[in-house]
Amino acid sequence: MSAPVHLRDATPADWPGVWRVLEPVLRAGETYAYPRDITEDDARAAWTGSPGVRVLVAVDDAGTVLGTAKYLPNHPGAGAHVANASFVVAPDAAGRGVGRALARAVLDGARADGYRAMQFNAVVETNTRAVALWESLGFAVLATVPEAFDHPVHGLVGLHVMHRAL
Repeated sequence: MSAPVHLRDATPADWPGVWRVLEPVLRAGETYAYPRDITEDDARAAWTGSPGVRVLVAVDDAGTVLGTAKYLPNHPGAGAHVANASFVVAPDAAGRGVGRALARAVLDGARADGYRAMQFNAVVETNTRAVALWESLGFAVLATVPEAFDHPVHGLVGLHVMHRAL
């Protein structure tokens, strides 16, 4: 049985744990279009510094960050009623329900914050675990942009645009 996962808003003190989760995923370059050599400062600005962003962490009983998510307006102004979100689970926490718990918290938080829908602009089609999770939570693939992502193992692969109403 897995240890309990606690979800909460991130604080500045959580950044070292968030970076511990983000860094290996960003360096691998298989699921996000950030530069694989992104600096910690640039990653922090990208993850926490956008206008309207809300960052969550999933932690265990000891306070270790197991995963993180963020959501924010997909576009400003007339598009601000649609949220966008990003999720990362620590490799050593994969398969423990952390991603699903974060996803539910983000969907509930976005709905409570007044968003009408959520859109993912760039889900790498080879990230089958994420695609299956999003589909199980009611997201649909609206389109796939062919060869829009240069995967370090699979070469040029598509990026899904996924959506669901809140």
